Amino acid sequence: MHFEGQLEHAQCQEPFAVLGPKFTDSSAFIQCWQPLATGVEVLDALSRESLGQLTSVNNSGLFSGTIEGLSAESAYQLKVSTGGQDTVITDPYQFQTEAYHAVHFIDHQPQNLYRQAGAQRITVSKNGFETPAVRFAVFAPNASAVSLIGDFNGWDGRLHPMQKTDLGYWVLLVPGLDEGARYKYQVKDAQGHQLPHKADPLGFYAEQYPSHASLVYDHQRYQWQDEAWLNKAAKQDKYAVPMSIYEVHLGSWKRPGKPEQRYLSYRELAEELVAYVTDMGYTHIELLPVSEFPFDGSWGYQPVGLFAPTSRFGSPDDFKYFVDTCHQNNIGVIIDWVPAHFPEDGHGLARFDGTHVYEYEDPRRGWHPDWNSCIYDFGKETVRQFLVANALYWLEHFHVDGLRVDAVASMLYLDYSREEGEWVPNVYGGNENLEAISLLRWMNEEVYRHFPHAMTIAEESTSFPKVSRPVFDGGLGFGFKWNMGWMHDSLHYISKDPAYRVYHHSEMTFSMVYAFDENFVLPISHDEVVHGKGSLLGKMPGDEWQQAANHRCYAAFMFGHPGKKLNFMGNELGQSSEWNHDASVDWRLLDFAKHAGIQALYRQLNQLYRALPALHEQDHNPAGFDWIDLHNNEQSVFSFVRHNLAGTQQVYVISNMTPVPRPQFRVGVMQTGDYELALNTDDSVYWGSGFTSPQHCSAEPVPWNHQPFSINVNLPPLATLFIVFNKE
Repeated sequence: MHFEGQLEHAQCQEPFAVLGPKFTDSSAFIQCWQPLATGVEVLDALSRESLGQLTSVNNSGLFSGTIEGLSAESAYQLKVSTGGQDTVITDPYQFQTEAYHAVHFIDHQPQNLYRQAGAQRITVSKNGFETPAVRFAVFAPNASAVSLIGDFNGWDGRLHPMQKTDLGYWVLLVPGLDEGARYKYQVKDAQGHQLPHKADPLGFYAEQYPSHASLVYDHQRYQWQDEAWLNKAAKQDKYAVPMSIYEVHLGSWKRPGKPEQRYLSYRELAEELVAYVTDMGYTHIELLPVSEFPFDGSWGYQPVGLFAPTSRFGSPDDFKYFVDTCHQNNIGVIIDWVPAHFPEDGHGLARFDGTHVYEYEDPRRGWHPDWNSCIYDFGKETVRQFLVANALYWLEHFHVDGLRVDAVASMLYLDYSREEGEWVPNVYGGNENLEAISLLRWMNEEVYRHFPHAMTIAEESTSFPKVSRPVFDGGLGFGFKWNMGWMHDSLHYISKDPAYRVYHHSEMTFSMVYAFDENFVLPISHDEVVHGKGSLLGKMPGDEWQQAANHRCYAAFMFGHPGKKLNFMGNELGQSSEWNHDASVDWRLLDFAKHAGIQALYRQLNQLYRALPALHEQDHNPAGFDWIDLHNNEQSVFSFVRHNLAGTQQVYVISNMTPVPRPQFRVGVMQTGDYELALNTDDSVYWGSGFTSPQHCSAEPVPWNHQPFSINVNLPPLATLFIVFNKE
């Protein structure tokens, strides 16, 4: 096909060879493609004086001509006449060198991807002429043609053909585009068939349905005010400080309006959510995925725009404002990150250029049966760079404090959710995905190398070794791991009628067998209160009072147990119904004393967890924990002690998991001296029965529970006590 036909059919791979200027010593031969124009005149970009007319070539839309006196150092513009109207544009094809800069060293380090590819706002200058521009680069190595389309060219794929580079990126620099300009890529596969218009895989800002268009965005404009927080976080020992995480789905935390229908914006959340979390005493907010996603019902776990905060709640600047406000109020921000899989939506990554650019080609590796989605090709270097770059991007440009990595187990195992014959073994015949393991290690190394304030957390549900151990020690390199075993066992136990708990006692003690194998976070997450599982309160047996008492007893047991804490929104209210992503947390429940009492308990638990070093300083150190009595299954009572790092404080945690009050209950203690009751979950302020235990007591020289001393307490029904000993 002649190049005029290639341009007409948007099938030109090398427009730089055809369009733009070709210089001699004293002139320039210029060609431009303007299929809607009746005439084109060349202007000096500085003076706007005419330098000459271009002539139509065979009425094809191609215009050409020799312009005397134009040098490679000069810039020119085109006055395009269309139906009686004149429009002056700066010819994009005179900036070929600047366009190629998009792929200069792009593969040398992952950060280069989001610093160079996508839509980058820059300024170009030639011989005194200066203009803002946007430099575009998109990876589509097997496409036969790629065009930039948008409002600026009427979404006409003929007008801005892009240049293919040796690295498989297509590039073009377009002068004069403003921030907020909408764009996509028109991609044709190797056979020339046009694919659905593609959003930018590196797009920083995206529109919602139906356009799913990408928008030009400038990351440099927002002025951060969180330097003090970042400096403090970089110096903290994250294992020795309190971490109580409030897990939030932004779309359903609060839905104002009657009937409930509207999302709160990022800026409204910065005011209301931050104030609430501060009042409740949480240290961190964890957000269900905020990367752009098309389907509300996926909760964000089917992302399409990994580099764009979802525009459901506002602009990227608005999301930065939310994070900034959190930091200024001493709240960390963790985001759920989904590198395991992505959906097949036409505007997304699936078969991006007609081939499997991002996903494994073999469906036994590239298709996820649980989620009906594509699996990234973790062995392909460009995909590895894409994912690692994305992890670093959220830390650099949005200052987030942590990445909770979703579905790690599905990445680690080739046979995850697959039957015999549905998966392909690795080169050693095993079921480990060695490529995914390598990727996760690289990602973690890069995160901790470049961002000392940050951390990574794995949602990993198997016994894969050393998930939260350093790479140099043979680990995956995560900072923390969700303790799914503790969550499963303890919820199974607490859902039993107290009469039967005697037979399930080990479900509450078994977690201590492996509690220090990893740096654990104890999660009661969104997954446990949805899809028919009921709310946390709804899992509890018994009548209304017993349900609430069970809930309070269990919550305090969790805060006493070693490990950082995570609770999904609504848990702290004792929400009755399970989570519905289309509705608000049921804040009206706080009109009732039961729910207000449960909320008051969570507030107090957060305050105690932060105030008592013994409850957080050694969450991941065996020296921070001792059982007092783990064998009292007959009474379903658990007692243990937590120690601070200096050895000057002990917190005794005693949980009575039956509705039987136990007055004058003797508990062994390690030290002689005075003991103070810090928490009784049966206190009437929490809607408990008010069964009191002494506020202060002294250790007696009565050996008990293999300890040299003991104290007497009144152990309320279905309640947990915190009793504190401080050395003078």
